[in-house]
Amino acid sequence: MTSHLITPAGSSEPWRDASLPASARAGALLAEMTLQEKLSQLVGLWVGADASGGEVAPNMATMTKDAPSFAEAIVDGLGQLTRPFGTGPVDPVVGARSLARSQRSIMAANRFGIPAQVHEECLAGFAAWKATAYPVPLAWGASWNPELVQVMAEEIARSLRSVGVHQGLAPVLDVVRDYRWGRCEETAGEDPLLIGSLTSAYVRGLEGEGVVATLKHFAGYSGSRAGRNHAPVSAGWREVADVYLPPFEMALRLGGARSVMNSYAEVDGVPGAADEARLTGLLRETWDFAGVVVADYFAIAFLRSMHEIADTDADAARLALTAGIDVELPSVATFGAPLLEAVTSGRVPEHLVDRAVLRVLTQKIELGLLDADYDPEPSGPADLDTPQQRGTALALARESVVLLANDGVLPLAPGARVAVVGPLADDPYAMLGCYSFPAHVLAHHPDHELGIEVPSVLAQLRLHHDGPVTHAVGCDVREPGTAGIAEAVEVARSADVAVVVVGDRAGLFGRGTSGEGCDAPDLSLPGEQDELVRQVMATGTPVVVLVVSGRPYALGEHAEGAAALVQAFFPGQAGGQALAEVLTGQVNPSGRLPVGVPRDPGSQPGTYLTPPLGARNGVTNLDPTPLYPFGHGLAYHRASWGSAVVGQDEWGTDGEVVVSLDLANESEAEAAEVVQLYLHRTGTQVTRPVRQLIAFHRVVLPPGSTRQVRFRLHADLTSFSGLRTRVVEPGDVELLVARSSADVHATLPITLTGELREVGADRVLLAETSEHAALEVVR
Repeated sequence: MTSHLITPAGSSEPWRDASLPASARAGALLAEMTLQEKLSQLVGLWVGADASGGEVAPNMATMTKDAPSFAEAIVDGLGQLTRPFGTGPVDPVVGARSLARSQRSIMAANRFGIPAQVHEECLAGFAAWKATAYPVPLAWGASWNPELVQVMAEEIARSLRSVGVHQGLAPVLDVVRDYRWGRCEETAGEDPLLIGSLTSAYVRGLEGEGVVATLKHFAGYSGSRAGRNHAPVSAGWREVADVYLPPFEMALRLGGARSVMNSYAEVDGVPGAADEARLTGLLRETWDFAGVVVADYFAIAFLRSMHEIADTDADAARLALTAGIDVELPSVATFGAPLLEAVTSGRVPEHLVDRAVLRVLTQKIELGLLDADYDPEPSGPADLDTPQQRGTALALARESVVLLANDGVLPLAPGARVAVVGPLADDPYAMLGCYSFPAHVLAHHPDHELGIEVPSVLAQLRLHHDGPVTHAVGCDVREPGTAGIAEAVEVARSADVAVVVVGDRAGLFGRGTSGEGCDAPDLSLPGEQDELVRQVMATGTPVVVLVVSGRPYALGEHAEGAAALVQAFFPGQAGGQALAEVLTGQVNPSGRLPVGVPRDPGSQPGTYLTPPLGARNGVTNLDPTPLYPFGHGLAYHRASWGSAVVGQDEWGTDGEVVVSLDLANESEAEAAEVVQLYLHRTGTQVTRPVRQLIAFHRVVLPPGSTRQVRFRLHADLTSFSGLRTRVVEPGDVELLVARSSADVHATLPITLTGELREVGADRVLLAETSEHAALEVVR
């Protein structure tokens, strides 16, 4: 094999001239490439880093079709390397060396010296052995803290870059519509604004550190029928436009994401990987997206094997390439030999290949991969779990714990005898979501150590509570069998307080109770856990029900009998400590629900974002009202909510208005509040949600302090998809200053005045929020 050395920038290789625009450099390189060299840039190869430090090699052959050897795959170059760290447990230092050696082989094998772009999963932290496992996105949603999410993402990006990774396959922007869906844990909740705010912050964190963020799953994936993974989505264009698309708009415009990944699901009969109207018409022509669209894993081949809209892999490649997918991941099954044959036979025009390759090369140039001084060697020591990262993981876990109900039993009294029972009480995996490395990968390596410290709730309560702590498992997370419940009952009967830790264990495709492919038939707690709670409550000992899960479960049966209810959503490696600190009062709980908690297990689908007839009404006997609503959360110490004011009586349909709220913390402890602002209106040309979040702000008040929270709202924030287009419609509206979607502090009426106004992709997407001393005057 001939080695092609990188030469200094010059006229013979303008693509290496850093003084030229990236697009010009990419165009010059494209003009020199053969068809086979072009197609090599449009595929990825699933690899696993060699634990001995050797070259990467094809992995998971059963999931790739006719996978070539590594040497065969790189002859003409390679577009992407898939998950060299996220496929098996490999020491990060050794893995980085292995990756660098493989990059040099790739560069030497193709005549232009083009390296591969390397991507990894990073939703709840870099999905690699020994890397920090942060809280899952549903916990981000419970924090309502975009700034902290951005800090986390910056740390993740630095870890990725330190070992030679260029792209992260995160965040997930799907909007929960049915809590039975297994991937609820991967989303930031059920509201587009909350999700868009948090994921835009995540994107800014990754992109600000030079790592390509990948928005997924575009679009509508979470609307699958009956909460079944990959099931068809029955959503009209208004629901798509008003619910599923806004987070993507926000992450592109406010975050600067450079990559998008398609959804597996079909929407109204059109699979995401073949949806030209969205991947090209909307994404590129309307939103001006200039980055790279990557296929979700095997999604192009699924057009043939699962959706059955293509008869051959070549047909699938044609559909996807035409629609606007640029790179096939993680194989060469369709964009390899099948696409080569389709282009050479004239069935697929080569200009479509050129279009995709130009985007891929432009991004590689922007990443510095074609600069004359590019060096694939790791940039520094590969410590992927630093004290700073562990501190951020703990801070986010603390802010995500939601106190649902409390009769005074919490915080636990000093010296109290505490029984900690339940299948998740002493299980480190209870803290981790399905895309954390231990749950995602180490399930296939059961004898391998975790690589990070993940203390359980039991271990941390024994550390933080100064009284005796006893324990019994009671039952399994999902397997049948109640034999162990008797021991849990006896332990609880002998205690002053019983903490029953129930919920989920994350996994993939049926290996867990939450996660990708782990959908639920209803919202009862899995296995025998409801029965465990019933029998422990029957002892008469005050019971704290602690739910650690990837979705909300129906708790109506237990609400009356429980002394307290606490919800955590897979809070990461520091979750055990955060929960123990909240239970003992060392941390004042401040989380707010990003999803509602249902009363009954069969009350889904449905979320707070519903028009009038989706709520409780007199024409059906079924009441979908949640037990605890979106935005709900209690605390041990709360601030007082004072005057709420809107600055004027009229609001132009192209104008702004300021809403303010005074807060005072009269307690002797720090208090955190999440001020939520909802819109309510009637008389519109189409039905609208009863309440819709249009702004929020998390504020921390030291003891004895006051704050004024202000929202500057543009009328664009009231826009919706009308009969034909997105409009701002004049009329009477109410701005609801609230503690949750059901707990309104003040109703502020105002009239939108002026002409009906059509708005588009350049509309204002986010309110301006600020904090001030409470006596400052709005100017």
